[in-house]
Amino acid sequence: MYAHAKEVAEGMLGEANVKIASQNMGGEDFAFYAQKAAGAMFWIGVGNQTTMERVRPLHSPHFVMDESALPIGAAFHASVAIEYLNKNQWCAA
Repeated sequence: MYAHAKEVAEGMLGEANVKIASQNMGGEDFAFYAQKAAGAMFWIGVGNQTTMERVRPLHSPHFVMDESALPIGAAFHASVAIEYLNKNQWCAA
């Protein structure tokens, strides 16, 4: 699923605009979901160093996001699902 999501992102945004995040030891329950179904976690960049005074951490009470990224993020999520279904068609009997 990681390779699939990365391929979709690069097709939509261009390879230069897809960044691989460094590994970290943050806690996240998502791994338990991914044990049951294919999954990939990705971040949508919502910080804008040009128009925002300062980009704050996600859980900061001062967190503000550049909402112009939301349509791109929604389109990306939908494209990951649609392309996955197109490539992995199955027929329920």
